[in-house]
Parts: sequence; structure tokens; C-alpha cells
Amino acid sequence: MKWGVLVLPMVLAVSGCANVAEINETLPTMSVISGKKPHEYAQCLVEKLAPSRGALQLEPQKDGVRVIVPGKFSSGPAAVFDIEDRSGGSGIKLHERMSNVPVRPKDVQHAATACISG
Repeated sequence: MKWGVLVLPMVLAVSGCANVAEINETLPTMSVISGKKPHEYAQCLVEKLAPSRGALQLEPQKDGVRVIVPGKFSSGPAAVFDIEDRSGGSGIKLHERMSNVPVRPKDVQHAATACISG
């Protein structure tokens, strides 16, 4: 019975479906600057997240690129990276669907951090 009490809220939280606009309305979970250009940073994300998330969607934007990360356990997007061109690199904002859930998968944040430099 104890497992049912713990698992049911997680299943309900994970099964919620959101779209890119709704995710972008949440506060960013990460806002950083990188020395990499937007397409370099996006390519790094693709390399880091493809094994756990599958194909990421890249959308050209006016001043950069948007990367949409698919959900790990559900359909729909799990995270959105808005990567803007800045002099000498990129400005990066990460918005996550389950930003208020402390036990969410951390692969997106780990990839975001690993791709900042290097």
C-alpha cells in the first residue's frame, strides 16, 4: 500500500501533457551564458541527450535556436532551451515542464551544464 501512495502522485505528475508555450511560461530553471555559438551549444545538447531522450527538435529563431527536448516517460516536450546569439557566445535559458518536482530526471540539467564550456 505504501508504494501505491508514492507511485500514484508520480504517475499523475509525469503523465501531464504540456506544450512548448506552456513550458516557456514557467520560470527558467537555468539562465547562463556560454562561450559557444548557439548552433555549437545545440549540437552539444543533441550529442548528450540523444541516448536518453531520442531525437531533439531544433527550431531556428531570429537570434539563435530553440531546442525542444522530448519527454523521457511521457509524450510531449519535457524541456525547452532558448539559445540566443550574443557577442562572443550564447545566452541560454532552460525551461522544464516539471520544474517544481524535485525528483524529476536530471539528464537535461546535466547536459545543459556540461555543454556550457569545453
